Amino acid sequence: MLRTLMTVFHNPSSPQAPTAQYVPFHTRLSLSLLLVAIWSFLHLRLKNGRKLPPGPLALPVIGNLHMLGHLPHRSLQNVAKKYGPIMSMKLGSKPAIIVSSPEAAELFLKTHDILFASRPKIQASDIISYGSRGLVFSEYGPFWRNIRKLCTSELLSVAKIDSYVGMRKEEVEVLVGRLTAAREVVVDVTEVVERLIEDMTCRMMFGRGGDDRFDLTSVIHEGVALMGAFNVADFVPFLGPFDLQVGSLY
Repeated sequence: MLRTLMTVFHNPSSPQAPTAQYVPFHTRLSLSLLLVAIWSFLHLRLKNGRKLPPGPLALPVIGNLHMLGHLPHRSLQNVAKKYGPIMSMKLGSKPAIIVSSPEAAELFLKTHDILFASRPKIQASDIISYGSRGLVFSEYGPFWRNIRKLCTSELLSVAKIDSYVGMRKEEVEVLVGRLTAAREVVVDVTEVVERLIEDMTCRMMFGRGGDDRFDLTSVIHEGVALMGAFNVADFVPFLGPFDLQVGSLY
């Protein structure tokens, strides 16, 4: 077989060169199983070398995505019963540590919070926030700390919040007026409160209230939907150039 392969390599037109249509099915199946076995061996060796927490065996390309199902939180709960409150999985080609107990969560979110402060990079954030340069998805570091400092000093400080007392009072009075005018009809409280928050946020950030030309609520809802949507490229990056979902983000 080795001699045949060498002949084919040096002379592709050789009559001994097999074509794809003449390769027996059992040969292709054996090669596929061999590749899967090699990949599994290397994956386990790499996993043990990194001293990762225990977890289920991942499949090539998709990792453990097939185990999540339609209700990922319940699926992960069932897997945690076997592997414990701290387990490792692969979401596509991305390694992930799954934490499912209050004690373990405290280790990640409080004791060692700086080590896990960065958010995972997703394609939607790269497109929407100019290369993940926003406050939510920026990597933890000097840039993120400067953004947080800017937001705290310009929007969330006690002095800034107190300076908008008059504005908030005006918006609440407008809300009371709307409810009074609609006292004989059913009012959607959720919609009314969302509108109040939108108007106050717009006036704080942009100096003007929301209107039909500037609907902040719909923009926020669309952004949240895009950020939370399943995107193949987030889990299998090398498929990104072929991902048809990217077009929906522009």
